[in-house]
Amino acid sequence: MFGYLTEEMIDRATIDRIMDAANIVEVVSEFVTLRRSGANYKGLCPFHNEKTPSFIVTPSRNTCRCFGCGKGGNPVNFIMEHEQMTYPEALRWLANKYHIEIKERELSNEEREAENDRESMFIVNERAARYFEDTLHNNVDGVAIGMQYFRSRGFRDDIIRKFRLGYDLPQAEALPSLLLQEGYKEKYLLQNPDTGVGVGLCYKSERDGKLIDRFAGRVVFPWFNLSGKVVGFNARKLDQATKGVQQKYVNSPASAIYQKERELYGIHLAKKAMVKENSVFIVEGQTDVIAMHQCGIENVVAGSGTAFSVHQTRTLRRFTNNITLIYDNDQAGKHAAMERIDMMLAEGINLKMLFLPEGEDPDSFSRKNTASDFRQYIETHQTDCIKFKMDYLLAGVTDPVKRSEGINSVIASLSVIPDQIVRATYITDCAFHLGLSEQVIIRQMNKLIRERQPQGTNGGQPLLPGRRPPANPVTPDAPAATSAGNASTLETLLVQAIVRFGDVVICRDLESEDGNTVDLNVAQYIAYDLGQDELSLSNPLYNRILEEAVAHSDDEGFKSESYFLNHPDVEISKIAGELSSDSVQLSKSLQKQPSEESLREQVFHLVLDFRMNYVEKQLKTLETEMKNSSPEEQVRLMPQLMNLREIRNILAKRLGKNLVYTL
Repeated sequence: MFGYLTEEMIDRATIDRIMDAANIVEVVSEFVTLRRSGANYKGLCPFHNEKTPSFIVTPSRNTCRCFGCGKGGNPVNFIMEHEQMTYPEALRWLANKYHIEIKERELSNEEREAENDRESMFIVNERAARYFEDTLHNNVDGVAIGMQYFRSRGFRDDIIRKFRLGYDLPQAEALPSLLLQEGYKEKYLLQNPDTGVGVGLCYKSERDGKLIDRFAGRVVFPWFNLSGKVVGFNARKLDQATKGVQQKYVNSPASAIYQKERELYGIHLAKKAMVKENSVFIVEGQTDVIAMHQCGIENVVAGSGTAFSVHQTRTLRRFTNNITLIYDNDQAGKHAAMERIDMMLAEGINLKMLFLPEGEDPDSFSRKNTASDFRQYIETHQTDCIKFKMDYLLAGVTDPVKRSEGINSVIASLSVIPDQIVRATYITDCAFHLGLSEQVIIRQMNKLIRERQPQGTNGGQPLLPGRRPPANPVTPDAPAATSAGNASTLETLLVQAIVRFGDVVICRDLESEDGNTVDLNVAQYIAYDLGQDELSLSNPLYNRILEEAVAHSDDEGFKSESYFLNHPDVEISKIAGELSSDSVQLSKSLQKQPSEESLREQVFHLVLDFRMNYVEKQLKTLETEMKNSSPEEQVRLMPQLMNLREIRNILAKRLGKNLVYTL
């Protein structure tokens, strides 16, 4: 409904000054004790527990990288990861360290007004949060009613302050009167559903038009974004006489800074613990989050309401791929867990389920157990999501129709898993537990995939002009891998060559179509060669790197490595940091500056290997499909098979391999 302005308002020249000034050794040394090791520095990795130093800082490239966990990059990447900051926040941190004045790019009038509105809304929410908090701790009614409620829930005073819990007095005109007296504009206290301006602390009385406090007479739970800013509130009514008549809980309405499907309760307090533990627990309510913190478990968050969105999942995936849902052990809890499985699996999440003992929720259970006991219970009782789904749908089911429906639902979940190894493992396991052959599961899974995407596609990559790849892209051996996490080693090697040597000329005096001669650098040659058959890389970020390297090849003074290391897109600069680090042993011939001849030979061979790998994947997919097809379908597919084998033979000869296949 509401657009979000990017935070990246810092102008390009300022970013360049920050990147030029930021010294990786100085930055890392603020958090890690470093010792010189030859031309580099070494220390204990700050991102995972280790006893032997494996964290390498390379001054010559202004990058760092851990041999153990793989984390690192340039100074901005390091600060983002270590301090759990956004890209603009990390830039501002470095600017402050090196005393660089931040000059933001000139905003349009519309952008400036929207940014002012957003900042004003954050200020209003922060003021309201302080009001609720002060009332809880220092007002007679706040202590007698609000604090009594929180203490009755078993919350300690330090935990109450940690989450900045509050209380709103029953006088419905008290808060709006105070805020207006202090100079806050009415438009920010109300809500405009069309523009998203206004936080909705109040609404207007239909009788006299006065502002009415939305949360009057309730205990208040502030909601914070990743940066720790107050984006909204959830408030609970304490008067039991209104049970069944008035809403027990009231949320802030949607605005430009708060949409409940995007927010996670406790995320600002959980982010460092998620990285450290490499896992996160999702619970049903905010009191569950608070109780688990009090128990000593901090890598925990909750959504708002029963739904859980893709955006929330992707926010968590920034910190960890390991998610455990902790829900009540009743029908409602299990139904809610079932609804999340396919969406989270499709996002590459390693998903587990945990159902607490009958009659318990995380709030009550955490008050009865220590953190170590709770973690031990989780470790021994959490269940893999696919196993849970099989048990939930099929346990005790003997009716053939209902059983087939349950099996189809399980296979549908398998079909969305993007990682080929994970999917293959699940197929084997499910075949055993369901009493079916793997081929039956594969056929049904491929049918579901074909129904979801246009027939004949394979991640948007045609094999050759006019030749369509097999219509069935997914098997345990040859998946349609289009996500960044599934990019092949060959692709990574190609991009490593582009990042480190993309500006180096390897082909000279080539005759172009207009009769002139041209020189091609590494990036231009790779783009030209792949473009002949309309091939592209499966990782969108890798494609961007290739496209930008080609686009800037004619720029005066263009140096591929420094360009991508200092790239404004943090994901690209992170990839560049990883691929330019001396600790990346992807290609020995690319570890130091090679000669033009050796670099040309290396790049030529990489492109041919990439083509061969692509064709072999298509062949495996097609051969598997033919094995599982009817005779009529096999006849139809045979010309495609012959064509692919012919192409493979040609590539094998060019690579010098003795791989000749005949029918």
